Amino acid sequence: MDDIILDGESLTFEQVMSVAYGKPGGPQVALGENARANVLKAAAAVDALLERGEIAYGITTGFGAFKDKIISREEVELLQRNIVLSHAVGVGDPFDVPTTRAIMLIRANTLARGFSGIRLETLELILACLNKGVHPVIPEKGSLGASGDLAPLAHFACVLIGEGRAEFGGKEMPGGDALSAAGLLPVSLKAKEGLALTNGTTIMTAVGLLETAKARNLADLADIAGCLTLEAVNGTTAAFDERIHAVRPHPRQVECAKNLRSILEGSEMTRGFDPVNVQDAYTLRCIPQVHGACRDAVAYAKWLLKIELNSVTDNPLIFVEGDNIEVISGGNFHGEPLALAFDYLAIALSELANISERRIMRLTDEASNSRVLPAFLTEEGGLNSGFMIVQYTAAALCTENKVLAHPASVDTIPSSANVEDHVSMGATAAIKLRSVRRNLETVLALEAFCAAQAVDLRQKRLDSARKLGIGTEPLYTAIRQRIPFIGVDEYMKDHIDAAVAVAKGFARTGDF
Repeated sequence: MDDIILDGESLTFEQVMSVAYGKPGGPQVALGENARANVLKAAAAVDALLERGEIAYGITTGFGAFKDKIISREEVELLQRNIVLSHAVGVGDPFDVPTTRAIMLIRANTLARGFSGIRLETLELILACLNKGVHPVIPEKGSLGASGDLAPLAHFACVLIGEGRAEFGGKEMPGGDALSAAGLLPVSLKAKEGLALTNGTTIMTAVGLLETAKARNLADLADIAGCLTLEAVNGTTAAFDERIHAVRPHPRQVECAKNLRSILEGSEMTRGFDPVNVQDAYTLRCIPQVHGACRDAVAYAKWLLKIELNSVTDNPLIFVEGDNIEVISGGNFHGEPLALAFDYLAIALSELANISERRIMRLTDEASNSRVLPAFLTEEGGLNSGFMIVQYTAAALCTENKVLAHPASVDTIPSSANVEDHVSMGATAAIKLRSVRRNLETVLALEAFCAAQAVDLRQKRLDSARKLGIGTEPLYTAIRQRIPFIGVDEYMKDHIDAAVAVAKGFARTGDF
């Protein structure tokens, strides 16, 4: 991808993904000329407010419950340093490097709009760290989602002043040492800068964006795995008929049915009309209705994130019109829109896992698949347990997802002496969405693993080899390239890891 020029208004999913998963020295990120001018204008406005001696929240006052504490001009810089140090109270595992790089890029883009009062020098240091691979160590937990992601963003900001910890060249070290190793110097924060760096929805936006992109890929993988299962159990495509979905025209349901028809094109493993078996179980027959509804949640999160990605989410904001400067306090840091979207998506991904696990059950239970397949996908049952416990693992992950699907957004806990009396828990929603997505990825991998075994067993029972669909053949082949047919019981963990690797490597083509 070409170098990325930030203007605060046109950052895309593709650009975030390319930077997140790219290497230092790859596409470089820089500020556009208009962004530079807007940043300089807002920073000059902050200086003008200080010269006038005006009272402005977070510039010449304390924060949160200390909003009524006036800070002298001599102490405004210490105030900004103190907010960064005192707010760096995150706990838990650190975000991985791709997530951290997404955080850095999204934060820089937000600040590039020129409403936050950040200085050009500070913003350019963020971009230099990103381009050279100085990655702040940011703990996952500690954000309430209003006033934004304060605690984790403080860890990000600490590195800019030479504090905290960072990763550079694959090694973790003190933040100041990482800057020095990269040939960079820390900044001394001026008025408003500490608040601008720590206030906003950047953490939840970054995590949610990466998870939404992966969720979209997994929705496609779910369609293919479901079709491979349908072929393995001699299912029918009748329920995917275009006419059925045209009379209940939910867009993603229609899209999913069309996708299933495409995936199964050319298949010789499905059954035609059978007067004694006219329809399949819901987990096969209702794939368009269930998978389509889950795709709605992905589409909603994508739509919302495209807005949030180019929004200004800190507080207060600085508006400059000629000589008129207004500092206005609001609530753009509140993560409620994101929290609701991520909870919705977590529920949807849990459902994709639930229906996949039920298809695994159908593959392994010979009564459920009308004895098309042997019990637990082994020809010598009893002596061999076959794939019996693979279904257990899928069931365990689905149960975990049901716990994680409880919405974080319906919870709130007052903070800052009840000044910040309603919070979104948006970062919590994003982090548990990540756990749900990982579980779904594994469940779909288990379905593909089982379905490939089932296809081979069914092929053995047919008079001649039958073709798979043009969309299921690549998934079957990818599994078989890593995992052989399992004739007798053997160590299964390595095979499961290989199937998960197939699922992780699955990526849809096209834009987001």
